[in-house]
Amino acid sequence: HVQLVESGGGSVHAGGSLRLSCTASGYSVIPKCMGWFRQVPGKEREGVAAVSTDTGIRYYTNSVKGRFTISHDKAKNTVYLQMNSLKPEDTAMYYCAAMGGVTQTPLSDQVYHYWGQGTQVTVS
Repeated sequence: HVQLVESGGGSVHAGGSLRLSCTASGYSVIPKCMGWFRQVPGKEREGVAAVSTDTGIRYYTNSVKGRFTISHDKAKNTVYLQMNSLKPEDTAMYYCAAMGGVTQTPLSDQVYHYWGQGTQVTVS
């Protein structure tokens, strides 16, 4: 049973930084792709960033390019999201996700099988 545990959320002022972490456990096959999503009440969940654990290729939604960096530490089974130059519009619940296969749409929440419980990020 795959479990994803996030940490690192919090409250910051605009322009500040946060780093989210997500540690995966309980899998028999290493997830091929891991991503970060975010959601605010009343809106659809949005793909923020994803990384292929095989190739290291990273994907970002346009609104975070140049500000956020996703990385994956295979030894620690952990994916990180470094968020810099945060804006109030980045405020959301952030979720970590993982999938076992490959995908052409790594920022689509429809392709992910496993989800974390979420961590709140608030930018004021």
